[in-house]
Amino acid sequence: MAEIILDSNAFQDALRTISTEIFADNRNISDFAVVGIQSKGVFLAKRIISEIAKLSSVKESEILFGTLDITLHRDDLDDFESDMPIIKDTVIPFDLDRKNIILVDDVLFTGRTVRAALDVLTDFGRPKSIQLAVLVDRGFRELPIEAKYVGVKYETKKFIKVDCKEVNGEDKVLVS
Repeated sequence: MAEIILDSNAFQDALRTISTEIFADNRNISDFAVVGIQSKGVFLAKRIISEIAKLSSVKESEILFGTLDITLHRDDLDDFESDMPIIKDTVIPFDLDRKNIILVDDVLFTGRTVRAALDVLTDFGRPKSIQLAVLVDRGFRELPIEAKYVGVKYETKKFIKVDCKEVNGEDKVLVS
């Protein structure tokens, strides 16, 4: 039986909290960019940008945005055998040198996805800083990686499923 960690309202509240904290730390819109890790991190990043735009009274299009696919940088590709994951777009349409990058993902667990994302990002340049924002931090890290912005901490080794309205028709986070 799956347990709901975040319902739709709590999901939205968590994203608003993350967005508010990011904006408080990064008031100068031209100094930072938001980059979502494919695929749910991209949807969350877009929503964070929307919230930051409301807080800062700028247009969403004025906030730099990129997408990152880490598939080819994963350290577990051999585990997939013939069921290789689908490679999605990496689009960084701006110079990330000397920018504060807000890297967005849905769940932080071992840290291996973020490690791969850092490898991909540094292929595009040298940011001033990289700050991690996640909807759910489930603990049990294997690498020394921590999120600066967290919607909810829920320590578990069980599977966490994030449903986004863009993909699943509703927002919720489940543990099973």
